[in-house]
Amino acid sequence: MKTIRAYTFLILLTGILVIYSCDRKPYILKDGYIYVQKEDRRNESAEWQLVWEDEFDRGELDTTIWSRIGLFETPKWKVPVEKWREVTNCFRYITATDPRVVQFDEGNIHLRGIVNPDSLSGDPRPYLTGGIYSWRKFAFQYGRIEIRARLDQAYGMWPAIWMLSEKEIYPDQHNGEMDIMEKLNHDDFAYQTTHNHYTIALKQNEPKKHATGKIDTTDYNVYSVSWYPDKLVYAINGVVSYEYPKVPGAGTYQWPFDQPFYLLIDQQMEHEWPGKITNPGELPISMTVDWVRLYQ
Repeated sequence: MKTIRAYTFLILLTGILVIYSCDRKPYILKDGYIYVQKEDRRNESAEWQLVWEDEFDRGELDTTIWSRIGLFETPKWKVPVEKWREVTNCFRYITATDPRVVQFDEGNIHLRGIVNPDSLSGDPRPYLTGGIYSWRKFAFQYGRIEIRARLDQAYGMWPAIWMLSEKEIYPDQHNGEMDIMEKLNHDDFAYQTTHNHYTIALKQNEPKKHATGKIDTTDYNVYSVSWYPDKLVYAINGVVSYEYPKVPGAGTYQWPFDQPFYLLIDQQMEHEWPGKITNPGELPISMTVDWVRLYQ
């Protein structure tokens, strides 16, 4: 009888431990949508766990996670349509309403750049592009974000995968930016960059703030940043491009990365960096995204 009781106890204990371990999430969910990694997970040797993903296999945008970016339509960047020529940033041609620039098939989302066929009768811009962002719907603090994407080639193109502060908790300074991927024109490499008040306003170039990594221009590549409390580690296809460390004593000007960030994925075209669209015949172009995954 004692043997049976002991055996029964072991079975129950094993079940409890299994349930506990399966339910022990590596994050705390704040405000219903912000994944904040727990303190005890801030160790590089800790095993990453997949905590969130979007496979883009619904055939439509999951609006509980994403919104479309629009120069005129998005509350965060709303610009009157008649002033589009004054816009010099990356969102000059982006639209939140045209269905031709955000499309789905075979478990992918296509963020496209096209010649605008309605520039004389509707939207006056000569080109239109598509993009999505997770502001106020999905954000996280610490962990590794990975995006698997394929990029078309064209002069004047500038696809980007990047992150910005969700809360902007430092009102008198730049709250930081992580550029996980930017690619120009027909380049066979991508840029990965860290921006903050330290690099932008104070023009500080140490520690190293950016690097490039080779990509396969004919296939998908996986772009990532691993975000720790004391450093950012950028990689392409698992190969580390560079690390951006927290500098002791430099303060929030250099390290505003102690707050939640949200994700932006967008097709951009024409800017002083990539230059003009020199051959409209190369359009349409697409950034095709297979999935986005967050590990903590």
